[in-house]
Amino acid sequence: MHFFFNKKGETNKNLIEQIILEKYNQYYCLAYSYVHNEADAYDIVQNGAYKALKGSHTLKKPEYAETWVYRIMLNECFRYLKQPKLLSYESIQDENKGELGYIDNAYENIELQQALDSLSAQDKAVIILRFFEDRKLEEIAEILEENVSTVKSRLYRSMKKLRGALADGADGEGILNNGMEDKYGL
Repeated sequence: MHFFFNKKGETNKNLIEQIILEKYNQYYCLAYSYVHNEADAYDIVQNGAYKALKGSHTLKKPEYAETWVYRIMLNECFRYLKQPKLLSYESIQDENKGELGYIDNAYENIELQQALDSLSAQDKAVIILRFFEDRKLEEIAEILEENVSTVKSRLYRSMKKLRGALADGADGEGILNNGMEDKYGL
């Protein structure tokens, strides 16, 4: 049995593959910001990459390929978070040794990490896409499949929550005074 691929399907697949390779670290950072575990973050990115390549023939507009892949990765993060968690002996030991920090990326501040984790998944996505990924509101709306006004509302509401969470903590004032307010608009 022979399978024939049309040029568009192969072109989409090549484009998706190129995007995944170029943005792999960005997708990993996104996944890690949700799950705080290296292995799980790698699994999320691998599953997302598989789904993107498998479904590349369904991409209608190649100019939106990057947004399309990003949305798949974000959905993989959300899917993972909805799964029931099974704890192993090793994970309990790791948990007792202390919280794992982010690995050499923009999410190094523990208090900021905890404040981000207090947000809902959708609100956290807006903050990460806007401030850590430097996406425009229109791009965020496209990725999340929401109206720009909804994204703006989520952004301002989330910023207010973060500002409150960071100011409430013992070191919260230090975070806001050390340039986080200017850098991230909090």
